Amino acid sequence: MVFDNWLLIFMRLSDLQKYIVLQCFNQSQNRLDRNLLLKFYGSRGKAKRELQTKVITGSIESLIDRELVLGYGLRTPHKWFIREIALTDKGKKTAKALSDKQMKLPLK
Repeated sequence: MVFDNWLLIFMRLSDLQKYIVLQCFNQSQNRLDRNLLLKFYGSRGKAKRELQTKVITGSIESLIDRELVLGYGLRTPHKWFIREIALTDKGKKTAKALSDKQMKLPLK
């Protein structure tokens, strides 16, 4: 029953959110700089850099709301500026479940 809950959590994650969780999990240091997450788009990113940053920010905030990630940064009276992220224990379990998931073969 407990495993089913984890299955539901990571099945509802977008590709970007899965990428963020796995990058944090594979990071040797405790915290991950958010600028490294722009590599997700690589050469296939057709959107402007500002829009990519906005989408990454939304994904990070969603992961924070799900208690998978901690955000470190600067707070002004009106807004948070997240500069680094780290996984919580719940996020580490989810990342472990994601990395153990069997890959699908590209059968035609």
